[in-house]
Amino acid sequence: MTNHHQPTRGEPRVALATCSALPGLDPDDRLVLAPLAARGVVAEAAIWDDPAVDWSGYDLVVLRSPWDYALRRDEFVAWTQTVPRLVNPADVVRWNTDKRYLAELSAAGVPTVPTVWVEPGQTWTPPADSGEYVVKPAVSAGSQDTGRYDLADPEHRELAVAHVRRLTAAGRVAMVQPYLRAVDTAGETALLFLAGPDGLAFSHAIRKGPMLTGPDRGVAELYKEERIDRRTALPEQLAVAQRALAAVPGGADRLLYARVDLIPGPDGAPVLVELELTEPSLFIGYAAAAADRLAAAITTHLAHRS
Repeated sequence: MTNHHQPTRGEPRVALATCSALPGLDPDDRLVLAPLAARGVVAEAAIWDDPAVDWSGYDLVVLRSPWDYALRRDEFVAWTQTVPRLVNPADVVRWNTDKRYLAELSAAGVPTVPTVWVEPGQTWTPPADSGEYVVKPAVSAGSQDTGRYDLADPEHRELAVAHVRRLTAAGRVAMVQPYLRAVDTAGETALLFLAGPDGLAFSHAIRKGPMLTGPDRGVAELYKEERIDRRTALPEQLAVAQRALAAVPGGADRLLYARVDLIPGPDGAPVLVELELTEPSLFIGYAAAAADRLAAAITTHLAHRS
């Protein structure tokens, strides 16, 4: 592996930023290494909070799996602002790592999951209805600190209140959303977009099965296993994705990648669950030539910065 301090003459150098728990990258991300090498690009994993890494020695730094940032978001955002040639850009990271961006997208006309925000110091009283709800922090990666509660169950009601209290007592913003039951049958659709010569272009789609089976018990997990299948994107899903991307501050043309996560709402129409612009799994192993398209996207950004 190339030394972090010594540039390789004549060859573009790209860092794929990860975390200490995944020093060799997520297996899906490793699929891009060979296509990059075939393009004459030297790519290597680099841990985002490793003080030994000289980020200025890279021609491009690509955020990939820094999945331990959630409890250190301020530190992570500050770090992104010191990294030259970072994608996605630091201002996008600041905006996208706090899920209160969903309120902005909703105000811009993007169909999103209705959300109640509970700030530190506030209390939350469960609604009187007996539906199912999801509680999670506004800053999180994967499904960390996320639980599903059936408010018809008195124990679940108590656990949901305790979950919100646990988050806000730690100085975190909690978000409460109705559980969209279509995820149990239709699943969640992730639409993946990668940079091309004319900006972001749709690459592929996957289906994620339901992950939340019950209350969060306060056990920390970096990420949870997911059931993934290939999926064909529907026109109405692509339309919602484009509306969400059009509302990204500063414009979507600056992005290397984007992932748009959708679930059918009560009327069957797709609603946005998350717009992932910081460290999403790209599932490039689930679509033919997706690894090559990601490599091409990276070389496109290298060309723009040369």
